[in-house]
Amino acid sequence: MKNIYIGILFLFFIELVTAQEQFSVYFDTNKYELTKVETDRLDNWMKANATSKILAIKGYTDEDGATELNDTLAQRRVSHVFNIINGKVITDEDFKTRSFGELHKMSPVKAENRKVTLYYIQVEENSMEAEEPIIEKSSKEVAYKNLAGEIKTSGKGEKLRLKGLNFYGNSGKVLPASQPVLHELLKIMKENPKLKIDIQGHICCEFSDNGRISELRARAVYNFLTENGIDKNRLSYHSFGSNNPIYPLPEKSIEERVANRRVEIEIVDN
Repeated sequence: MKNIYIGILFLFFIELVTAQEQFSVYFDTNKYELTKVETDRLDNWMKANATSKILAIKGYTDEDGATELNDTLAQRRVSHVFNIINGKVITDEDFKTRSFGELHKMSPVKAENRKVTLYYIQVEENSMEAEEPIIEKSSKEVAYKNLAGEIKTSGKGEKLRLKGLNFYGNSGKVLPASQPVLHELLKIMKENPKLKIDIQGHICCEFSDNGRISELRARAVYNFLTENGIDKNRLSYHSFGSNNPIYPLPEKSIEERVANRRVEIEIVDN
């Protein structure tokens, strides 16, 4: 039963990554460190993929030896490769490693089974969404501490940027450090039952995602509020992609890109 379960997980994983690109390095029998030739191949791959994003690293072995020993060997191979690439190539926020030992579809050529495979995607160089500095702490503190006052003095139709609300690159997943901004907004909504807002997502840079990322970010705020008791009739959300930048595209600095990549709220009623 255990082997069947692992097999199902493996097939599910393969189905997920078939649309992604792959790169493999190979090991000598019973070794978990790369040869110089394979190390050089990996170095060359890293240089050519500085803007790629690694989604997962998977380790494999051939069928020689006991299953438990092969599992351990596969794990060591994954760790060895990860230590080489760590900090040199972008890894996804949900990055995963997994070792399958000999429990994978075997090639008749044993050398092809002793490997570690990187699953990755290409990131648009002009996107800049993959790796950007976060707004400095002082701006974030000022933002959520003054948010109630800013909303109180704003009229219908006015827009306020939720400063300090930041997300992992290319996603709608809020950074842990940005949770105070969400909780402050939630507190304000609870203390002002007549307040209605439209949540608006924006991204930076000359990057076409058809509003996907900006929608994910606006919806993340919407979902947080509704899941914590705010009536849906008081909320709406929209995405604008990079169509309404604060600074003209292409931006001239990191600061301009950070400013353009934002979530705003528009006062609908107060």
